[in-house]
Amino acid sequence: MGHREDLLEGAKRCLLEKGYARTTARDIVAASGTNLASIGYHYGSKDALLNLAFLRLTEEWGDLATKEDEGEREAEAPAAPLDQFRGAWERVIGSFEQSRAVWQLQMEVVSRINTDPELQKALVGPQREGRNGLAENMLGIDPAADPERARVAGLFCQALLAGVMVQWLMDPESAPSAQDLTDGLKLVLEGRGPAPEGAQ
Repeated sequence: MGHREDLLEGAKRCLLEKGYARTTARDIVAASGTNLASIGYHYGSKDALLNLAFLRLTEEWGDLATKEDEGEREAEAPAAPLDQFRGAWERVIGSFEQSRAVWQLQMEVVSRINTDPELQKALVGPQREGRNGLAENMLGIDPAADPERARVAGLFCQALLAGVMVQWLMDPESAPSAQDLTDGLKLVLEGRGPAPEGAQ
């Protein structure tokens, strides 16, 4: 790898170990085996490098957590919508221990948005692309064939994902399972049933 790639890999390691606020340019240089001048030459600034490193980490996490094995996908018949939803969440939640640092980093990024306009700008496009990916992987909606349904479904899945991450980071013992989320979606789809006896 050249200095550009070394810097990106070093920045990714620093983000996972230290987060945004505690990562310095010298940390990145030490992790990448490069020099301070290389950051400005290849990326313009430390912040631009960290922003790109964060995007790469989230892309890698998405590949790990939400995508089925291509061979299995080709061998099996298409899953029913709720089965696909549950399967996608099993992969996301199953990645928690391996991906905890990425989840923590995403929470830190949310806290930085209002004070870091460059970071916010860098996230706009990938966030919209991510919604399409969630709609396709979790609900089987093809963004190219049905962009509006994919947009709305992606918004729904993204809102769920943020909430699930928070719950797993705060209290894994009571955090939702894939089956909990599937059962919850079923309840929403069914609407309100009869009130328990004696309830108002």
